[in-house]
Amino acid sequence: MDFNEFIKPELLILIPVLYLVGEAIKKSNIKNSLIPLILGAVGIALSCVYVFGTEDVIGAKTLMIAIFTAVTQGILCAGASVYANQIIKQAKKEE
Repeated sequence: MDFNEFIKPELLILIPVLYLVGEAIKKSNIKNSLIPLILGAVGIALSCVYVFGTEDVIGAKTLMIAIFTAVTQGILCAGASVYANQIIKQAKKEE
């Protein structure tokens, strides 16, 4: 299975960006339990910027497709960044 099957290749850059955002949040006073929700929101917002900046949105149908694309891509990128964080965390653990 390849990330390119689910996440647009041009949006793969969001994964390390969201990972770094998560690391910055972790150093703040924000609860760790809120990090995935915040990353989801940031991922969706950044995906919206990309999708609406690159697509011609004409009419209700293309608007709905653009919104769906931005939301799903943002959630997938946020999920991948949280997954990457967990892989790194588990790799550092000694058993």
